[in-house]
Amino acid sequence: MSDDAVPAHPHPIEFNDAKRRIKAIFVGSIGNLVEWYDFYAYTAFALYFAPAFFPSSDPVVQQLNAATLFAAGFIVRPLGGWLFGHLADRYGRRLSLTISVLMMCFGSLIIAVTPTYASIGFAAPALLALARIIEGLSLGGEYGASATYLSEVADPEHRGFYSSFQYVTLIGGQLTAILVLLLLQNVFLTHEQLVAWGWRIPFVIGAALAIIAMFMRRHMQETDAFTAASKQPVKRESSLRGLLKYPREVAIVVGLTAGGTAAFYTFTTYMQTFVKQTVGLSDLTTTYVIAGSLIFAAILQPIYGAISDRIGRKPMLIFFGVAGTLLTVPILTTLAGTKSPWIAFLLISGAWVFTAGYTSINAVVKAELFPTSIRATGIAVPYAVTVSIFGGTAPVIALWFKQQGHEQWFYYYLAGVIFLSLLVYTTMRDTKHNSAMHRHD
Repeated sequence: MSDDAVPAHPHPIEFNDAKRRIKAIFVGSIGNLVEWYDFYAYTAFALYFAPAFFPSSDPVVQQLNAATLFAAGFIVRPLGGWLFGHLADRYGRRLSLTISVLMMCFGSLIIAVTPTYASIGFAAPALLALARIIEGLSLGGEYGASATYLSEVADPEHRGFYSSFQYVTLIGGQLTAILVLLLLQNVFLTHEQLVAWGWRIPFVIGAALAIIAMFMRRHMQETDAFTAASKQPVKRESSLRGLLKYPREVAIVVGLTAGGTAAFYTFTTYMQTFVKQTVGLSDLTTTYVIAGSLIFAAILQPIYGAISDRIGRKPMLIFFGVAGTLLTVPILTTLAGTKSPWIAFLLISGAWVFTAGYTSINAVVKAELFPTSIRATGIAVPYAVTVSIFGGTAPVIALWFKQQGHEQWFYYYLAGVIFLSLLVYTTMRDTKHNSAMHRHD
């Protein structure tokens, strides 16, 4: 049954109600931006801090070690998804989101103050790994609770548009990290200072921003859906046991996420290393190219989200699946062969034209699959498992192929994963017209 058949607002939304929703989305989105800034600061500054933690004369090996720890943060994301999903479904979205951003603060602080390998030996990468695990737990919970919150506070007619701001702020977090990198590179520090100690600054900034976001989230409103669900007599059971009642929905989340998350982490986190080491652009030019493509990507999110409110979610996903399968190899092959920053920018932006078909609406699609009582867990756990397998490992797999001398094999790997998701897109129902958002069981 479609929740569009049971509209929550039979009359036009009043101004005060719209203002309330927009304020809630703003607060939820800002916290999301801070969390992702903290997480992506690791990638943005990996080129500078990797030598401090991983002794090696080969920069590819150093980056591979850094990428491996980046992937380690994803291994614990399913645990974070379960923990914070349970908190969100049992005690409220607000509490879950507040605690998750506080944990991200601790992770950033550890990275900021950890001594180098030259000072404490293997304890340095061990502490770095601990910080990434804490951040991975935090982010594992952030995605599910954030996707749930933004989808629930939006009105049904504009749910795709409003929920798309999760990826606007997610991309905005990475843009903020890159902006800090640009300022440090060009205004405040020399290259030598960045390598020596300047890479610690963004993590101090991230910890401070996380504290501000925590206080903002403490006062955010709870969603009407959770409030309504909490008033209903519900048999208490473990969140994972409750999730087992929805095997089809869980399988859909896994299938629709695999290709999308592999593409997303390829054209965000891995692109900085790819453009620097494979294309051969300078540090500064690489930063400009990545920042420009991310701005373009952020602009696409609400546009595609609004389109999905008109034509449905399924056509957007199929567009991503078909274009991603056919164009990934040509785009990455051409990108590897160019030396022009403008061509590099256009190619990466071209990849975002189809990747946004997934990123802009994947949160709302997952939210529309599950009833309120299990929604945050239903989004977070299967998503986190899939991201751990296909998303966080994308930079590691790409760098491993590069180290083996077969970098182009990764292009076909990515296209293949997207194709597998396309099979799911073509067989699933359109969640805009078959939504569970109105169900609180």
